[in-house]
Amino acid sequence: MVTRGDREASVEPLQLGQRVRDIRQSKNLTLEEASKLTGLARSTLSKIENEQISPTFAAVTKLVTGLGIDIPQLFTQPDTRTSATGRRAITRKGEGQLHPTTTYEHELLADELSGKRMIPYRTTVFARSFDDYQDWVRHEGEEFLLVLSGRLALFTEFYQPVELDEGDSAYYDAEMGHVLVSLSEEDAVVLWVTA
Repeated sequence: MVTRGDREASVEPLQLGQRVRDIRQSKNLTLEEASKLTGLARSTLSKIENEQISPTFAAVTKLVTGLGIDIPQLFTQPDTRTSATGRRAITRKGEGQLHPTTTYEHELLADELSGKRMIPYRTTVFARSFDDYQDWVRHEGEEFLLVLSGRLALFTEFYQPVELDEGDSAYYDAEMGHVLVSLSEEDAVVLWVTA
């Protein structure tokens, strides 16, 4: 399963002054124009951008309002990922890596890609009763499931069980206990995506 460390990008120190400058320049504003919009003196704005002073809460409020941004934009690094990374994986029918257990048989898809942000797999659900499990299944992240065939019951720790038919889907917090049980004559098959 994906760990929290796998999902987190490397953390860089916050350079608030640089963020203010970047935001101002992305809006094509001069220091003078930004000063008028924010109500902060031009010299104060310059000192903030050059990391000579730290803005007070009142100054941060003026920056956010004047520049028309949300507070998180001021305190987070911009997303520098390119839109296309060139990664692709094809998994032919029946050629995924199999991981059988007593309750499921997982077929990992796109297995040759490392460092994925999500883990897709096709699962056959063998379990026929909640009692087939020793305990709840729990792990970090969130999951999406789509019933490909059959009928099943989704048990979750904080909700009543729900029956799902072919074509039905569910999205849930994977740290909440969860299990699947096949209800149809044939074992149910689901597409699961964990992130």
